Order: sequence, then C-alpha cells, then structure tokens
Amino acid sequence: MNTEETSRFVRLRVELVLEVDDAGAVTKAALARIAGDVDMPADERAHAENAVTEDTAEALAYLVDPFDLVSEVPGVDLAQASWSSEQIDYDPDSPDWDIDEDDVDEDDDETTVG
Repeated sequence: MNTEETSRFVRLRVELVLEVDDAGAVTKAALARIAGDVDMPADERAHAENAVTEDTAEALAYLVDPFDLVSEVPGVDLAQASWSSEQIDYDPDSPDWDIDEDDVDEDDDETTVG
C-alpha cells in the first residue's frame, strides 16, 4: 500500500477509566483552570464553574485535554478532538470491560494498556 492510496488522517480511540481518590482536589484544579482561561465569556465561566463543582466527571473533562496527549508526538497535528466523561460503576473483573467486537474494525490497529 503506498501513501497515495492511504489517508493522512488517523482516528485514535482511547478509553480511560480513572479512579478519583480526591474529588475536592480535582474540582479545585478544574476551577483554577477555568479561572485561568481569560478568553472564556462570563456566562460560560459561570456555567463551567457550576458544572465542575457539582460533578467530578465534568471537572475531569476540563482537566484532560486530548491536545496534551499528542502535542509532543513528532510528525502529527491534532485535526479534531472530542471527549466526554461520566461517572460509572466499574468492576475490573467484569467481562463487560473487554473490547466489544463492534468497537473494533478489522482495519484498526488497537493497543490496550492495563
């Protein structure tokens, strides 16, 4: 396969499960990040502060930036990113945490860490 036949764009799917030991610290860090965003309009800032105060998952969404994950990878530029967070019930021994066949295309290269 030569490069003329392949796309320059690659979708990298990452799913993380984080254990939050100190929700207060996460909320405090998210509030600090929001306060430091001088370009955020006041109404959006109020909404963001309320969201991260009420929900640790929202606070994490303000702290985890996909750009940070790839900013030092040579030869790539982040073209688009989206992410979300939610609180979940987690059982690491559950077979439900295995990658579903529907989640993996035959053409995908997948790396699982953990």
